Amino acid sequence: MTPAVNSAKKHNIPFTLHQYQHEASSTSFGLEAVEKLAVAPEKVFKTLVVSTQDKQLAVAIVPVLQQLDLKAMAKALHCKKVTMADKAQVEKTTGYLLGGISPLGQKKSLVTIIDNSSEALTTMFVSGGKRGLEIELAPGDLARLTRGSFSPIGSEN
Repeated sequence: MTPAVNSAKKHNIPFTLHQYQHEASSTSFGLEAVEKLAVAPEKVFKTLVVSTQDKQLAVAIVPVLQQLDLKAMAKALHCKKVTMADKAQVEKTTGYLLGGISPLGQKKSLVTIIDNSSEALTTMFVSGGKRGLEIELAPGDLARLTRGSFSPIGSEN
């Protein structure tokens, strides 16, 4: 199993694993999960990593149909500006490949901000640590496992 799944098991968090056959030609991993698992898109979230102006990394978890609002993320992190983090640095720091980055079980614990739209959900889907694997869990459990907080960081495309 992946470090994400092991983390949820270790902390006795109720979760459900969902697997599907990832298509190499897919360009949107989150939308692929929505389609293959036949779930409402507002329940599926993507994990993004940003870099602050002082080069600290942080995790943003937003609905797949939305984009990360960089200004809102900076505000949630109490800093002036954030940018999307460098791919190589993200993979090295999290231990996951892009398209399969889970907010759970990362090599290094990063500050995590979860879009507040998730608070209205009973369960949400996040990457299980590899393409084609999703973990369904309660938003509150995700926040506890990641020591994350909720903030409005998503914006409509």
